[in-house]
Order: sequence, then C-alpha cells, then structure tokens
Amino acid sequence: MIRIISKIIGYINQSIAAIGITAGVAVAFTNVVARYAFDASLVWATELTIFLFLWSAFFGAAYCFKKDAHIAVTVVLDLMPSKIAKVMLLMSHTVTITFLLAIAYYGYEYLFLLIELDERSIDLWDMPMWIVYLVIPISFFFAAFRVGEKIVQIVKTPHEEVVAESEAEQVLAGMGVGAKNKDNKHVENLNNIVKEVEKKTGGML
Repeated sequence: MIRIISKIIGYINQSIAAIGITAGVAVAFTNVVARYAFDASLVWATELTIFLFLWSAFFGAAYCFKKDAHIAVTVVLDLMPSKIAKVMLLMSHTVTITFLLAIAYYGYEYLFLLIELDERSIDLWDMPMWIVYLVIPISFFFAAFRVGEKIVQIVKTPHEEVVAESEAEQVLAGMGVGAKNKDNKHVENLNNIVKEVEKKTGGML
C-alpha cells in the first residue's frame, strides 16, 4: 500500500513540475510574441506564468527529496564513526520532517483565512487565491512523506552502510571508477583527491 502511495506521489510531483515549467514558458513566450508582434499584451499572462512556475518549483523541490538532490554538507558525517553518523542522520531527518509538516499544517490553515477573506486574483479571471496557495500544504506534505521514507530506510539500514556516497563519488562511479577497482593505485589516488577536495569545500562538490 505504501509503495503504491509512493508511486502516486512521485507521479504527481513529476507531472506537475514538468507541466508547470513547460506551460509557464509557453505562456511567457506567447505573451512576448503577442506584445511585440501584434501589440496586444495578454493581461493575465504574467500572473499565470508566476503561478505555474510556483507550482513547478514547489513540486519539483518535493520530488528532489526522493532523489536526494538537495544540497547537503556531508563533511561532518564523513568524519564521524558510522554509528554516530546514523544517529546524526536520523536527527537531521527528524528536524526536516517536523519543519515540513509544520509548514504543511499552517499552509492548510492559511487556506481557510484566504477563503474567509475571499481573496481573489486581480488579472486571472477573478480566481480564488486559495487555489494557488493550495500548493503549499500539498507539496510540503509530499516532501514530508519522502523524508519519512528516508527515515524508515535509515533505521533499517546497517550503520556501516547508512552514509550515502558523496556526489563526487557517484560521478566517479558513473565513470566506471567503482569499489571493485579499489586495488588499482590510480583509482585510490582519485578517491584520495576527492576526499581532500570535499574537506576543503565542505562536501559541496
């Protein structure tokens, strides 16, 4: 059941992110063409473009939690024993999911204020603004769900394996430089270089 929900959330996140950015670019381009070619600017285009990009960004960010695509400074984790690193990861993810659920809840509460005030869009066909701000509780709840999945995964994973590979190590793996070749002196030198660079960049490579 959880796996099905996870797939549905993933599909929604990907679809809205892709459709939002595509539609936003299309609307913005159409408005530019109409303005300069036909001298007939679309009044509603700017506001619609902003809303589309907003939805695309929020749902895209929620999807990034699944792919671990958000920037993370891992230099401290790399220096810690694996047991401590696992505890630190659990604490970090717990803080993250608490924050995301809080934003989702207060975003949900804010919708009722918008409905009560009957706030509406100025240019976009008098559309109720609660529809636009619906993106906050939904996207943050989806992001929290992803972080919850990560917490379960961390709990189930042995502490020796819980710290994920760094981005630099993943790049090397994609180039065919993997753990199987660690006996190769050249590969060891590459790995040492990666670790040195990560220490100096705070794990931001």
